[in-house]
Amino acid sequence: MTVDSPRTIVLLRHAKADWPSVPDHERPLADRGRLDAPMAGRRLADDGIAPDLVLCSTAARTRETWKLAAHELPHRPRTVYEERLYDASLGELLALLSETPDDVGSLLVVAHNPGMHAAAEALAGTADSDALARMKSGGFPTAAFAVVTFAGSWKTVEHGVGRLTAFWTPHEA
Repeated sequence: MTVDSPRTIVLLRHAKADWPSVPDHERPLADRGRLDAPMAGRRLADDGIAPDLVLCSTAARTRETWKLAAHELPHRPRTVYEERLYDASLGELLALLSETPDDVGSLLVVAHNPGMHAAAEALAGTADSDALARMKSGGFPTAAFAVVTFAGSWKTVEHGVGRLTAFWTPHEA
């Protein structure tokens, strides 16, 4: 893979979490989250999205979301649990994306809002159909994902570099 090869970034927000009396980092998925996470995985598989690498926040709800979603994929990609994704700002997310090795063509990131929404909006210089309008009007709900494509090295990831090619939520009409 060359530095000018097409790249895909999938930004997956964790599924709906429960609110038990535990530290935020340890919050598990709620019942609805345990239903929505596999739906996201099936949709990724149905859309032919096969990430080479997954970066997943270390929070319990993101790890559980990824485990349930990954089970629906035909092949489980290499997964790295990344502490810096927990509560990451847009700048921190972009910095993490720029660290991706250039032999990775497709990267899936499982993390939290507001970072996932901010990253999708920031990266999407253009969009297919009404994906950007739907994302801006409806927000970035739990278990939703955005797919952004761009050409170039991961080191060139910056505002407006990509095209939002898909935006999916588990409860679309």
